[in-house]
Amino acid sequence: MINRVTHKVNFYDTDAMAVVHHANYIRWFEIGRVEFLREAGITLTEMMADGYVFPIVDVSAKYVSSAHFDDVLVIETIPTALTKAKMAFDYRIFRENDGTLLVTGHTQNVFTLKETGKITRLPEKYHSRLQAALEKE
Repeated sequence: MINRVTHKVNFYDTDAMAVVHHANYIRWFEIGRVEFLREAGITLTEMMADGYVFPIVDVSAKYVSSAHFDDVLVIETIPTALTKAKMAFDYRIFRENDGTLLVTGHTQNVFTLKETGKITRLPEKYHSRLQAALEKE
């Protein structure tokens, strides 16, 4: 399943050259990831209340073209791996009005216990929802 969400570039997302600062793309990967989880029926609030968090252990981005203030972006989030201990996603961010590819990226998360920070296996309650989302066309 590819999840798509739009996001409008704010003025504070840009630098002195009126170009989106590169660090913002990493934040926008997170927007895509959170929306993917919502579509799978999982909220971060619920997971954290159950004692699970999933920190990033690997992130990469390849910058292709620049975004600017007021651009509307399309963030595509593509799950690439899911086990009970980790999940990984690829991303593509496009400018909506002309389809220009701006950045591609990848993240990997591990599931950990909020209390201890130790890697853990995700309970079936969440794993089954993620598996179902992966199988959607």
